[in-house]
Amino acid sequence: MTTQRLPFPVPDERAHLFVDSYADMHDLVEDLVVPTGVPEAAATVLRTARELLRQSYYCYGFSTVAVMYSLIAVEIVLRDRIPDAGTKPLFQLIKQGADAGILTARQAEFLDYGRQIRKGMAHGKTTHAVMPPAMAVPMVTTSFAIVTELCAAVPRQ
Repeated sequence: MTTQRLPFPVPDERAHLFVDSYADMHDLVEDLVVPTGVPEAAATVLRTARELLRQSYYCYGFSTVAVMYSLIAVEIVLRDRIPDAGTKPLFQLIKQGADAGILTARQAEFLDYGRQIRKGMAHGKTTHAVMPPAMAVPMVTTSFAIVTELCAAVPRQ
């Protein structure tokens, strides 16, 4: 049996379209801090999304995965905030959250757009989509903001 050694990561050639060096990736994500009060499951997912964005310097497609991952964190928190969420699909959670005033119309619109991208990828219909970091960072930032707002709105006991 032969073993193949993977090469050390090298910057994706497209990385230099948005930053000069890997160190600059830190600047792109430095404001993506998970606030206290976020459930650990969602916090872990948000931290992973942030790291995927940083690593997109080496693997450009990670920026798209970061967006999909950040939506998982929002879904976790929505399930926690919406009564009787159970196993309802995300589109129903978004609608119910908007109807109940848990989500603003703009947040619901953002989440539905992300949900459609995620659905297309999960079902193999959007396999070629690579979201540039310049587009992914604001989307992940919005997920962080929505999670922060939803968790801040929960009454403390």
